[in-house]
Amino acid sequence: MPALTGNFEITLTVRDPARSGAWYAEVLGLVQRYDHTSDDGAMRYVCLTEPATGLVLCLVGHAGNDGSPFDETRTGLDHLEFVVPTRADLDEWAARLDQLGIPNSGVKELSYTPNSMVTFRDPDNIQLEFFWRAP
Repeated sequence: MPALTGNFEITLTVRDPARSGAWYAEVLGLVQRYDHTSDDGAMRYVCLTEPATGLVLCLVGHAGNDGSPFDETRTGLDHLEFVVPTRADLDEWAARLDQLGIPNSGVKELSYTPNSMVTFRDPDNIQLEFFWRAP
């Protein structure tokens, strides 16, 4: 079987790549790599990176987008999960989201697993999670 590196690039369709790019940069500390609009104006592509880990998040806007918010009950992405190294990191992320005025679940202790998480949504209603996996 061919090898995989374990690194990957996440690309999300959004209504306004510039707005979403600014939001993700502020919340997650991402840095913009590039902002490209196709010659015909039908697509705009904003890519961001997290300098310490190399995580790449790209946000694409299509001219044909009808402006509907994200709905995880449709086929496709359900949610995007960012795994954190310690349980204490969840408390820090919840506090950061509160500081930024971003509605969130607070730290949720799960009854069916020892793992914990904080859930919240981006400007397009995409569900995001900070997730800690218990050892």
